[in-house]
Amino acid sequence: MPKLTIHDRKGNKVGTYNVEAEDFASSINKQLLHDAVVMYQANLRQGTHKTKTRAQVAGNKKKMYRQKGTGNARAGSKRSGVRRGGGHIHARQPRDYSYRLPRKALQIATRMALASKVRDDELIVIDELRFDAPRTKDMAHILKVLGCDQCSTLVTTETHDLNVYRSVRNLASAKISPASELNALSLLASKKVLVTKAALDALRAKPGGKSAAKPEAAAAS
Repeated sequence: MPKLTIHDRKGNKVGTYNVEAEDFASSINKQLLHDAVVMYQANLRQGTHKTKTRAQVAGNKKKMYRQKGTGNARAGSKRSGVRRGGGHIHARQPRDYSYRLPRKALQIATRMALASKVRDDELIVIDELRFDAPRTKDMAHILKVLGCDQCSTLVTTETHDLNVYRSVRNLASAKISPASELNALSLLASKKVLVTKAALDALRAKPGGKSAAKPEAAAAS
């Protein structure tokens, strides 16, 4: 079984963690992942776009010129969509783009995204991540020693930790999410995932995967 190295805050090896992609999903369905990502992106759209119809643009309804005898094509209101300054013929209206896939499908997609991170060696495990007060500088140093400072990184903790959240939120290349709020989009949008050992245990113990295995202790290298 593949073993992931457990690091401490200084980047030293303090143990190993037995995990494989099959612990989260037996296979990876790219179509399901695509459908889940498209759904999450659609749900982020505001849908506040709007253009005016000919009934909403400024201007009166007076006929521009007489029907016959001018040599021009017959024309009515200057608010017509074929004229400059007129309304849009097929005006865009505010709409709600959100929709939902089945809950179980989204749960499977999240586990498949985790499996892909394990398979592609993009999952980094840290023994614990805790601050007495918000420390953005310390968080940036942790990401640097773990090799996560040059790419987008998703920091995952077991539960919501306010000090860790405030330490990560000002870092341009990093985002943070508790294990219970992970989804396929947040996982796939980040190049690497920095996860605490406790959060990884919680993710493996969720329905749909194998029971969590205890990490093996190893001497720091």
